[in-house]
Amino acid sequence: MSEWDAAEREAYLAVALVPGVGHARLHSLLACFETPSRVLAAPLARLGEVPGLPAEVASEVSRADRGAAKRALTLLRASGGRLLLPGDPRFPALLNTIPDPPTYLFLQGNLELLAGPAVAIVGSRDHTHYGAEVCRSLARAAAEAGLVVVSGMARGLDAIAHAGALEGNGGTIGVLGNGLGVIYPASNRGLYEEVATRGLLLTECPPGQGPGPGSFPRRNRLISGLARITVVVEAAITSGALQTSRWALNQGRDVLAVPGPITSAVSFGTNDLIRDGAAPLLELADLLCHYRELTKGKATLSAAGPARKPLEQKLLNALQLEPLQAEQLVELSGAPVSDALDALSALELCGKVQQAAGGQYRLAAVGLFK
Repeated sequence: MSEWDAAEREAYLAVALVPGVGHARLHSLLACFETPSRVLAAPLARLGEVPGLPAEVASEVSRADRGAAKRALTLLRASGGRLLLPGDPRFPALLNTIPDPPTYLFLQGNLELLAGPAVAIVGSRDHTHYGAEVCRSLARAAAEAGLVVVSGMARGLDAIAHAGALEGNGGTIGVLGNGLGVIYPASNRGLYEEVATRGLLLTECPPGQGPGPGSFPRRNRLISGLARITVVVEAAITSGALQTSRWALNQGRDVLAVPGPITSAVSFGTNDLIRDGAAPLLELADLLCHYRELTKGKATLSAAGPARKPLEQKLLNALQLEPLQAEQLVELSGAPVSDALDALSALELCGKVQQAAGGQYRLAAVGLFK
């Protein structure tokens, strides 16, 4: 495929865009006719003889022309995007190993990110403050460690995962359920533009095509397929993030889940994953241990951070169970008021604690992976 000229690549896309033509059927067509142009020129009777090709799909192929492919490629060039086919050197090798691999990819941004070790971080559109903080902190720490963060560019935790990776000056891949040039949801316009500039956008949908039925479930298989590990931060029982985790397991990949309160609806899914055998993600080490190439030669994988002064540690221990007022923390510390407040200020400055509603202090999730 990499040796094909522009006309053959256009013909390939024209065949691949035919409804009902997937990886296996496209392979059968090319095995019979050798080149995409010959597939397009084949009579219906000959197409009907292709093994594994239903009559209705053969009929669709016989009516295919280059028009849709030509329009898609024109829009792609206008956006500065690229088309990758499975035989291209930069086509992600991991996607060739999944069931129902993609037959083409439309991309915009930094293609070098396809070669890096990647983690998929996904979660609910409707999430808690805790979930948002964990997701942002984890994505940032993963990016700083050298991982490419993959997610679905959806509202909620997907968007937060991309933003966290960019904050960590790392790479991120946004997998779309629509075509390039379509910003969905509209509230993600700023993030879309930033990922297109500093990261990579990837989709199977032709440029300009809006989201449709089934496009997001199929997108989810690419999110997990691009990564060695899928992390689910928060997910209700019906969340699409759980669908991504099922794709990951079906693809032979590992799934990690962030535990949450058993009373939280958006933690029902993640807690169920853990009960069913997924490993809990409690610190950065739980993720990085799957990427030995990143941690080789490092002294430790611990995410606990530097040792704390005894008074600071005492305050952190007091906040493990619930948020507390400053007066309660001073009392529990047993230290002079000025010393306890100084220690509390130090913890706040380094991001280990933060003020919550009503003047209470609580542990800051953003400090979990520092």
